[in-house]
Amino acid sequence: MAEANLQTLFHDTLRDIYYAERKITKALPKMMRAAQSQDLKAAFEKHLSETETQMERLEQVFELIGQKPRGKTCAAMDGIIEEAEEIIATYKGAAALDAGMIAAAQAVEHYEISRYGTLISWANILNMTDAAALLEETLAEETATDEALTDLAESSVNSAAVANAA
Repeated sequence: MAEANLQTLFHDTLRDIYYAERKITKALPKMMRAAQSQDLKAAFEKHLSETETQMERLEQVFELIGQKPRGKTCAAMDGIIEEAEEIIATYKGAAALDAGMIAAAQAVEHYEISRYGTLISWANILNMTDAAALLEETLAEETATDEALTDLAESSVNSAAVANAA
């Protein structure tokens, strides 16, 4: 087993988020198909494109630390995706579906924001400035996606769910 230090913890966490991003690329097309709002479909499509770029950045970080890009099962992301699938199944055709999917997508974003923030902090303390810069690009995109989802929920999706329920 590798020495238990911050460098190996960084690598282990990098593998975790790599797995999570791969899982997200498989879930987003399902969410796009299930979304009722065209704006939400477009938001999911944009995030899928960004996620593919983010995976490329992660692969660059793996290269910078001399490791092959390999994921490590992330039970947290598996659970978040499972909850999203449950929302899709339970609320299919209901006015609240899009609101539920935004909530699930934001759970994904919040997990990613947490992981990327941690990785950036560790990369900086380990003097991995190039890795930190790549991870910071992704963190900025994840934060912007979270904010865009909040705006979409507050500007139309949540009120549409309430109006259709009345």
